[in-house]
Amino acid sequence: MYPGAHAAQFPDKPAVVVADGTEVVTYGDLEERSARLARHLYAAGLRRGDHLALLTDNDPKTFEVYWAAMRSGLYFTAVNRHLSPSEIAYIVNDCGARALVVSARLAETAAAIVPETSAVKVRLAYRGLVDGYGSYEDALAESSPEPLAWQPAGMDMLYSSGTTGRPKGIEPPLQDRQVHEPGEMVASVFGPMYGFDTDTVYLSPAPLYHAAPLRFCGAVQAFGGTVVVMEKFDAEAALAAIERYRVTHSQWVPTMFVRMLKLDEAVRNRYDVSTLRVAVHAAAPCPIDVKRAMIDWWGPVLYEYYSSTEGIGVTFIDSEQWLRKPGSVGRAALGIIHICDDDGREVPVGDIGTIYFERDEVPFAYHNDPAKTIEAVHPRQPTWSTTGDIGRVDDEGFLFLTDRKAFMIISGGVNIYPQEIEDALALHPKVFDSAVIGVPDPEMGESVRAVIQPAPGIAPSPELAGELCAFLRDRIAHYKVPRAIDFLDELPRTPTGKLVKRELQKRYR
Repeated sequence: MYPGAHAAQFPDKPAVVVADGTEVVTYGDLEERSARLARHLYAAGLRRGDHLALLTDNDPKTFEVYWAAMRSGLYFTAVNRHLSPSEIAYIVNDCGARALVVSARLAETAAAIVPETSAVKVRLAYRGLVDGYGSYEDALAESSPEPLAWQPAGMDMLYSSGTTGRPKGIEPPLQDRQVHEPGEMVASVFGPMYGFDTDTVYLSPAPLYHAAPLRFCGAVQAFGGTVVVMEKFDAEAALAAIERYRVTHSQWVPTMFVRMLKLDEAVRNRYDVSTLRVAVHAAAPCPIDVKRAMIDWWGPVLYEYYSSTEGIGVTFIDSEQWLRKPGSVGRAALGIIHICDDDGREVPVGDIGTIYFERDEVPFAYHNDPAKTIEAVHPRQPTWSTTGDIGRVDDEGFLFLTDRKAFMIISGGVNIYPQEIEDALALHPKVFDSAVIGVPDPEMGESVRAVIQPAPGIAPSPELAGELCAFLRDRIAHYKVPRAIDFLDELPRTPTGKLVKRELQKRYR
């Protein structure tokens, strides 16, 4: 399905609402405006397989542009607005965008990239004027609202968050179908799993340029539900939005859970979250204590999945299963899991190794980077692929994540996984955020170092470092306890909550 089908049934129903109540876009609006933009792009010469890029904040117009691409057979690339102009220009050029739509709220950055993106043929700006761009509103006004006669389905082509290096464009093959025909993966796999329908009210607190929020919002609109978009995440504001809009479904990352759990108990209890039927979380492993506390608070409505922007495979787990298998991200629902050693040999059940998913074919390629695509494929099994995550599978097929291979610390020949140490620190009352990295050590090769952002009102000190080390010794093996703890005012995280560890590693290497 797509918004046009629902616009015919309930044109005045909200397709997207800004959480603070400042704007509502109905299905009738979304259908008409995305059809007008699709016609404008077609008239400008864009055809199936061409690329459309978007640079914006969390704006409901995101979905007009998204659905214009989806109904035109275009690749759609949402660009991280927090990047520098040169990084943004790199993505616009790398994806081969023939059209670029920007928000005037980002006018300075949007104007700065014009000289660096000369291959772009169509430039439009909304919410105001931007040097070098035409008027988005004028373009729509001059186009017909009548849908194109042929509406081939488009695809998103998003870029990895760049936590382990430069962002990589992930290009899936275009599907041979029309936009109204079934086949889109998130809608077909996740929709039935989580019960998306016309009654769904879905809260999205994360940036829309990220894969999961964008794809899930699109899936909810494909099913005729209402998307509630937060301009940025705030712990208390998220709870208020759940109560105000009687949210039924939502999606989070573990960092958001930690922020909400650290609110004063009186604040947490102020808001009614009883309408929640499904609270999805993904993007990073969730500390066991954090997830157990969330289930105690919200009830057994937490559903976790493990996947990636590459879409190589999917696992699912619900609250009841997780309470039986704490720490697991579930069993495979798309693809077959294989755990392999560094030479590509499968390891015994329970052993740790690189996670591969087997599909009929590898469902993506890294755009303009065949070497990286080859690195992601098993050396001897051409239908197995990996994103470099490490984990193990138990005898019932439940997958447990360990860490990213790139983050593993080898100290004195022993493998140490930072995620375990970070999880242990997550709910310490004096820790707001933490990162654990390996730093060069002349004797051990690497040694473990923690970098801590203290909780508000807590001053860094040697005494605090000692207290945290003692806290860890009660919870993890002593050889994993950091040899040193540093303090920073703020850790480098993406707006989706992922640690950018390479920024920390640069300080010590």
